[in-house]
Amino acid sequence: QVQLVESGGGLVQAGDSLRLSCTASGSNFNTYAVGWFRQAPRAKREFVAAINWSGSDTRYADSMKGRFTISRDNANDTAYLQVNSLKPEDTAVYYCAAGFAAQDVGALYDYWGRGTQVTVSS
Repeated sequence: QVQLVESGGGLVQAGDSLRLSCTASGSNFNTYAVGWFRQAPRAKREFVAAINWSGSDTRYADSMKGRFTISRDNANDTAYLQVNSLKPEDTAVYYCAAGFAAQDVGALYDYWGRGTQVTVSS
C-alpha cells in the first residue's frame, strides 16, 4: 500500500512557476512509477507526465512538453512536477498516482492522491 499526498498548488499569476510535490508513505515507493494527471473544471482528467521507478525514463503528453518537468527523489519518497510559464488554461486539480509502469493511462495506476489545486490568473 502506498499513500500519496500532493502539495505545492495555489493561486498564481500567468507566467509564474510552481513545483508540485507528491509525497508517499507506506512501502516501497522506489519500486513504483509515478504519473501526474490534471483535471480542469468540466473537463476530463488528462495525462501530464510520468516517470519510472528509478527516474531514468520520463514521458510527457505532447501538449506538456517544454514547460513541465517530472522528477523524483526516492531517498525522500517524493516526486515532483515543475511547471514553468503558467497559463490560465493550466488551472486544474493536479493529481499524482503510483503504478507499475510510467503509463499515460490513468486506469493503469494503483494508487492516487487527493490532488492539489492550481489556479492561474491572467
